[in-house]
Order: sequence, then C-alpha cells, then structure tokens
Amino acid sequence: MNFPFINPFSRLFIVGACLALSGPGTVSADDGPPQCTLHPAQWLDPSSGREVSPARLFEGLADKPVVLLGEVHDNRDHHRWQHYMLAALHARNPDMILGLEMLPRRVQPVLDDWSQGKLDEAEFLEQSEWAELWGYDASLYLPLLHFARLHRMPVIALNVDRQLVSKVGAEGWQSLAPAERQGLSNPAPASAGYRLSLAELYAYKLQMYAHGDDDTTGEGAADLEEIMDSEAFSNFVDAQLTWDRAMAEAIATAHRRDPDAQIVGIVGRGHIESGYGIPHQLADLGIDAVEVLLPMDVDTDCEAIPTDLADALFVVESQEIEQLPRPTLGVMIESDDSGVRVMEVVAGSVAEQAGMQAGDVIHSAAGFDVTTTGELIEVIQRQAPGTWLPLRILRDKAEIELLARFPQIFD
Repeated sequence: MNFPFINPFSRLFIVGACLALSGPGTVSADDGPPQCTLHPAQWLDPSSGREVSPARLFEGLADKPVVLLGEVHDNRDHHRWQHYMLAALHARNPDMILGLEMLPRRVQPVLDDWSQGKLDEAEFLEQSEWAELWGYDASLYLPLLHFARLHRMPVIALNVDRQLVSKVGAEGWQSLAPAERQGLSNPAPASAGYRLSLAELYAYKLQMYAHGDDDTTGEGAADLEEIMDSEAFSNFVDAQLTWDRAMAEAIATAHRRDPDAQIVGIVGRGHIESGYGIPHQLADLGIDAVEVLLPMDVDTDCEAIPTDLADALFVVESQEIEQLPRPTLGVMIESDDSGVRVMEVVAGSVAEQAGMQAGDVIHSAAGFDVTTTGELIEVIQRQAPGTWLPLRILRDKAEIELLARFPQIFD
C-alpha cells in the first residue's frame, strides 16, 4: 500500500492511550476530593482532575527554565491565553526569551530587528515572509510580538525550513547528508506511545485524503498495523521528530547562552502533548525541567482527557474560533511515478482559472518540489487569501508554468 507523505505540522488532538511524562510536574492540585468538571478560566491538573489555584501554579512556574504554551494555530482564544501567560510569567521573571515555532532560523535577523524596534509591522511581515512561511493570520500572533518588542525581549525562531522536513518525510532522516541537516543532531527515537498517536493521526489523514470515502469499518486495527510497518510511516515519524528536534535544539541553545532566562515557547499542541515531542527531545539534550501548559475547550469531555496530557490545562470558553476555510485548488489528484497527476479539474475552480487541465503532472508549487499528493496539499493549505501560487507542470512532454490566484476569501 502506498501511503503519501502527510505534513504532521498541525496535529489533531487525539484522546487515546498515552505514556506517562518522565518525572513529576510542578503543578500541585488543591486539596479536596477528585472531581472532573470544566468551567471557563479554570486551571486543571489532568493527572488528578482537580482544580489548581493560579497562585500555586505560577509559584511553581517561576523558576522553570522552559515553559511550553501549546495552541491550535487558528484559535484566537488560544493566542489570547498565550498573551496572558506571557505577561503573567514576565511579571515574575523579566529575564525572558520568546520562542516561536512559526518561523525558521534563517529569519532570525528579522526577529532581532523587530525586538530592537527597527521595523514596523509591515516591514516585519514582509521581511519575515510571514504569509509564505507560516500563512496563518498574523493578527493572531502580533500581540505576542508587540509584547516582546515593548519589553525588548529576545525572540528566537525555533523552526527549520520546510524543504528539509519535506525531504525527510519523503525519504527519511538517514537520506540527509550531514551538510543538509542545518546543524541538527540525530533526534531521540520516538516512544511507543508517540508512534501510536502519530499512526492514529496518519490513518485519520489518509482517510481525509480518500476523496470522501468514510468507510472505516472492518479492518481498522489491521490497517493501523500496516501503516506502522510501512516505510512511508517511518519517514512520517522521522519528519515529526525533525521538527521536534529542531525546536528543542533552538531552545537548548538559548538556555545554554542565558541559563538564567526563562524560555517561553509558542508551539502547536501536537509538538508537546504528553511530553512526546519537544519535551522528549529536550530531555535527550539534558533539559528535564520543562513545563507543558495547554488550553482546553470548556466543552471537552473531562473524563476523556489523558492524565498525562500536560502539567496543567487552562479552560477557555472559545467564544471566537478562527474557522478559516481551507484554500483549495479545485482538482482531483493522485500520486504516480512522475509526480502529482491531475485527474479532474473542478469547473470554476482556482485551477481552471489558472489554465490547468486533466492529465497535467504537477512538479512544483510555490517553488517547492512536490512528488506526492500530501506534499502538494501541504503547500496549498498554507496559502493566504489573495496570494499567487506558481505551479510548474508537465503537459504533453512540455514543461510549462501556471500562476494560480486564490481569492481574498476562500470559497
């Protein structure tokens, strides 16, 4: 079975069997009988189901070298919570460094200029290539960036270029020559629990890519075993570990440079849930004192929350969630040996307006080589409204270039 490479950059929250975090957290639940009810503005210790007082929580966080704040990237309430956390932690320890998953290391000079007040918003967004490299609405993150700028707080880029991770996802970590690894050391192997959670995610996304085929009955367990035994899944895990390792190494480097500073990482929750991703890699790098904090929707089934999901959870009401429609090119596609083949072009779609035809083979999008449907979908879904997407395609043995324009508001 041919499993396409799927970008694990934005993971789903999957409730399932999880291994325990290594070592106890600093959160100590308030005394009282266990109870598991959620209400807005509550801090919850998932290990006991009990509420935690903010005073006790922040007392335990004050001397931690690394605090990781998770998010769902397009949930505005998660970013509001992160802003509150940044201010609360900074009030207790102004020697702070802000780490962002959103940008690769090569734009670090732009972040330095921003923190030092040398750039305005427009200049920062242009020079950081925000729309191209991240794509999510910058207004979700600008309050954090302005807070850092106001306090002249260092901001560090935690990520690496997507081309590197894409190659790992297609060919595996061992396919990289030392010079291609951008200085990364070998990631610590994924735990059994992490592999299982990634396999569940992988199976789910495969189903999503099956063009609406919702028949998941019959051989679910066998399919999961087949996935976990496949080379494509092994490469998928390698890609996730590459992201985790890159961000952990950036944090570890900052910690070694300034051991008294508290590093606050703004990252997707899938990179930190249950201590699997970045915390696991940090432990391998010798940093064990890591706190994982996550926002949790008030409508979540409290009894289904894994006890080791995080050191503490903050319950948000989620009055406003950015349900941004996903950009679509408007084609039916499949992977073959020559690239990503267009099987059908939807009438009136972005693809049709760009001049794409059935039978075209897409070789690159936005300057990134694409060899599988998953890689193409990854590039498309990161396009911002109103942007242009350059496409290099093969048609009748001739290579041509097309330019697809996404509308200001995705249909």
